[in-house]
Amino acid sequence: MGGHRAEPRGRPGRPAGPHRRNGGDDMRPATEPADLPRYAPDWLRLREPADAAARAREPLDALRERLTGPRLTVHDLGSGTGSMGRWLAPRLPGPQHWVLHDRDPHLLGLAAASAPRTAADGAPVTIETRRGDLARLTPDALAGASLVTASALLDVLTAEDVGALARACAGAGCPALLTLSVAGRVDLTPADPLDGQLAAAFNAHQRRGGLLGPDAVAVAADAFAGYGATVRVHASPWRLGPDQAALTEEWLRGWVGAAVEQRPELAGRAEDYLRDRLAACRAGALRVVVHHSDLLARGGAT
Repeated sequence: MGGHRAEPRGRPGRPAGPHRRNGGDDMRPATEPADLPRYAPDWLRLREPADAAARAREPLDALRERLTGPRLTVHDLGSGTGSMGRWLAPRLPGPQHWVLHDRDPHLLGLAAASAPRTAADGAPVTIETRRGDLARLTPDALAGASLVTASALLDVLTAEDVGALARACAGAGCPALLTLSVAGRVDLTPADPLDGQLAAAFNAHQRRGGLLGPDAVAVAADAFAGYGATVRVHASPWRLGPDQAALTEEWLRGWVGAAVEQRPELAGRAEDYLRDRLAACRAGALRVVVHHSDLLARGGAT
């Protein structure tokens, strides 16, 4: 997420870190190795305030207009520790039932324990957890869904995965709000001559193994539009300054680490770069904007 896979599961920026196998919220096929690194809860907690501040507000009005009925049923894919539910449920009115999907039972337990219990108007919010993977998602799995959500998920999927997601949402006849997908752009102030090379290497790292990385939103927009959905994309950047120093440090380590993993010849210069950037961060002299996109898809059918 802006630290996607620069927010890999272990530490941001590594292939196993929070944004690689993100988010985030990993829903890779169950055939993956059992020792595939999972997102570290500490990383997810560290990034949650920045995620909450970054998510676009524009889709909320559209959702409030569309989501009507006696009870909303929201399926949160790759729910992680439940940050999407904590952000969105209190912003929507009416009784809600959230179905949290994740491969990691530990994260599901944390999400269920910390989920909000009341909606924007004080109506009750109930929680259900389902352990599973996105590759097996079908319209039947989303039967009765009012909305599908995800956070920091699209960029750690393949084009096939995204096609399956769009197909399932279209078959279920529900909109999808897919937030905080990495956009492939990072702005650091003050600038450094190595910024561009590291950014390009990191983006290439995001695409390893057929994952979409910074191409994810464009691919998803086409996939949902192919089922007749109206798609809107909104900017949702992390804006990191002195008040987010701990997150910036972890993001920097992951971002640079992934870039060097992709291009080992950068290692020597990257070591000096990281040392200087961390020093500037600790001195309150570094600003970072990590660009993400939020996608809202409405309408469409099989």
